[in-house]
Amino acid sequence: MGVLTIDSPLGPLVLRSAGGALTSLDWATGPQDDPDEVLRAAAQQLADYFAGRRAAFDLPLRPAGSAFQQRVWAAMSEIAYARTATYGDLAHRLGTAARAVGGACGRNPLPIIIPCHRVVGGQGKPGGYSGHGGLETKGWLLAHERAHVPAVSIAAP
Repeated sequence: MGVLTIDSPLGPLVLRSAGGALTSLDWATGPQDDPDEVLRAAAQQLADYFAGRRAAFDLPLRPAGSAFQQRVWAAMSEIAYARTATYGDLAHRLGTAARAVGGACGRNPLPIIIPCHRVVGGQGKPGGYSGHGGLETKGWLLAHERAHVPAVSIAAP
């Protein structure tokens, strides 16, 4: 298992990998442990995302969660850069309840990379955000993406 702490505009982020895949992203500082290729790639892709040069991540992911959570995270990953979907939209698509989608969002071990910040409440409400800084961080991520749409639409992978 590898661990790498990187700086970001939202504070330090700890990336963890195992078995050649990224497993978690947390707001914190942590011990450095001989970063592997996946961690180095994740650090570079996050730097590009924060610089407005990347709209999508291309990394092997292995988030731990139930089969249902995996389905929700996969659906969240399909929400386009700088766009949003409601908890209800995802619930309807997955044949479940909006509250269940919200629970899975809150347990997302790879925020930013699996873009739970793009899931919002109905009627223009922001919903929640379990990452450090809560709704302020969610708002920052959405505003950041909207501000960089023209730049990344040309350079997106």
